[in-house]
Amino acid sequence: MSTARVRLGVLVSGGGSNLQALLDACAREDFPAEVACVVSNVPTAYALERARAAGVPAVVVDHKAHASKAAFEAAILEALGATGVQWVCLAGFMRLLSADFLGRFAGRVLNVHPSLLPSFPGLHAQRQALERGVKVAGCTVHFVDAGTDTGPIIGQAAVPVLPDDDEKSLSARILVEEHRLYPLAVRLAVTGQVTLDGVRTRVAAAPSTGELALRSPGATK
Repeated sequence: MSTARVRLGVLVSGGGSNLQALLDACAREDFPAEVACVVSNVPTAYALERARAAGVPAVVVDHKAHASKAAFEAAILEALGATGVQWVCLAGFMRLLSADFLGRFAGRVLNVHPSLLPSFPGLHAQRQALERGVKVAGCTVHFVDAGTDTGPIIGQAAVPVLPDDDEKSLSARILVEEHRLYPLAVRLAVTGQVTLDGVRTRVAAAPSTGELALRSPGATK
């Protein structure tokens, strides 16, 4: 007898490439979750088209159409509740969620961020990295708390920063890893292989690397 899959709600604001990565993962028979609802605060977000193409309910909850943050979040919660959502994934969702909202899904809200947190939280993380001249960048999947990208970290992936990188090229390199890491982190989280230990997590999965470490600059003979 097959086990019921966890129902995900994905909150989006833009193109939705990470949503697509989750949709693709959920299309596999062995994946333990399914996308039950996609909610966008931007009516023109292309992510809505991705959801509809996959046959997933796509709902617009425009923050500009609500008189308060509480009313906006109440509308999102209504959409999630109507589709039986159990976990929430943020995929380029450009609004901060309140502690009240997060309390409705305590320990069950995930986000992917394009930096190696705690470095470079907030907007334009890739630009921040380039401005600081870091040699290694990457992405992080973490639990969401009431802060800005401050929740406990589930997983990270690192990429080199190349000498001729600009924000666009670095973002593209990091995005490849986001698409790999986010579904993996979701799988681990919804199957109970990630446990919270204060501000840290314990993850029942080993790191994966082609070498022992990513070094920049590389060693020379």
